[in-house]
Amino acid sequence: MPRSAGDAAPRAVSRLDAVPGADRWFVALDVDGTVMHEDETIDPAVADAVASAVGRGHLVTLATGRSWSTTRPVLEHLELDPEYVVCANGAMTMRRDPASPDGWVQAHVETFDATPVLQQIRDELPSGRFLVELADGYRLFTEGMTDWNLDRARQVEFDDLLGQPAIRVVATSVDHDLDEFFAIVERMGLHHVSYAIGWTAWLDIAPDGVNKATALERVRGWMGVPLRRVIAVGDGRNDIEMFHWAKAAGRAVAMGQAPPEVAAAAGERTGTIEEAGLAAVLHSLP
Repeated sequence: MPRSAGDAAPRAVSRLDAVPGADRWFVALDVDGTVMHEDETIDPAVADAVASAVGRGHLVTLATGRSWSTTRPVLEHLELDPEYVVCANGAMTMRRDPASPDGWVQAHVETFDATPVLQQIRDELPSGRFLVELADGYRLFTEGMTDWNLDRARQVEFDDLLGQPAIRVVATSVDHDLDEFFAIVERMGLHHVSYAIGWTAWLDIAPDGVNKATALERVRGWMGVPLRRVIAVGDGRNDIEMFHWAKAAGRAVAMGQAPPEVAAAAGERTGTIEEAGLAAVLHSLP
């Protein structure tokens, strides 16, 4: 079962009081494929649109599958300083805290024992590569995870991944294309975990019942923003729950390159990442 940490009531959000107006929106942005290109560049039009939205009083944050260590540089690139940031597909929420040496503290963390799902996947993908992210953001990975940012990470044997209190597990395969990978995942019939499949053959696993939507709803409650004033923008399968959450009363926007099932989950669609589609969405806010 998932375990939670950092549930003490957060301090009041002064920025909410400092920015009056019924037209303020809580804006949740996916990173990869929404804010940032595959080469980790950000279109100047997108950066300008983010800055403009913040300048107009909107509460803009990131909701990403990325680890905190790879999310923070995106904030810095955008010069974005939100009260809360959702990482690891909702398993970790960070809170800005000027009193902390690092400037940030964990507001909420969900962990789970990934041993059963790791063993199940290993049975189906004996040549798979694996990564486990721990509650403190440190990561353990097996040989072959060369395409991932491995700052604050250490290579281990597969058995060393077992029994760890994980917030996130990544499994990838170089031996299968995306269709083959889909078939394997479907055959596994994973239970008691939340998971999302990437554009390539990799599987991102979170604690059961934990996703971007559950974390964002918690943040929304802390900030006291009405649900009718939330907007979420993304492009991946790990954004589907976030879209359902946002469009219940607010807005959900899929990027132009989103797969059909992702676009279907959103209420709106914008241009692709190559067309700086996010900028148009942000400019549509009052």
